[in-house]
Amino acid sequence: MKPQILFRKIHHWTSIFIAVPLVIAIGAGVLLMLKKDVDWIQPPTAGGASAGFPAATLAAMFDAARGVDAAGIERWEDLARVDFKPKDGIVKFVSRSRWEVQVDTTTAEVLQVAYRRSDLIESIHDGSFFAGWTKLYLFLPSGILLFIMWLTGIYLFILTRIKRGQKRRR
Repeated sequence: MKPQILFRKIHHWTSIFIAVPLVIAIGAGVLLMLKKDVDWIQPPTAGGASAGFPAATLAAMFDAARGVDAAGIERWEDLARVDFKPKDGIVKFVSRSRWEVQVDTTTAEVLQVAYRRSDLIESIHDGSFFAGWTKLYLFLPSGILLFIMWLTGIYLFILTRIKRGQKRRR
């Protein structure tokens, strides 16, 4: 079988297999590209009283975040992540329920409370949102097959250009 026929078949059949995971990954990827520009995806970072080393204790900042009922933070185990932003003078406490509480590192006061969708979108993007196995056994193979499709597509594109050039010279 000629390479171009084999590559066309590979191109054709892999496109059918990867269609749905690829559409999901592309859609979520586009949203993730906009996460710093669209407040609905990820809340903007508030500015604290002063940058640098925190004046407030971690316990005081955690207590301030715990005081926000919407976040549902009671214990440290209720947190999915804690992000220190020294240059902004804040700490972001992100709860498992995806609520983000931004606390000033100087005064330990709550600066902003908002729902954070970027982590949910990221789990959709990598496939882990659907089930634990989909990330490694559906989305990863789809990415590899997409790379193979790209390689075969480039080969077919170059081959077509070469053959057209040969026909013109004749």
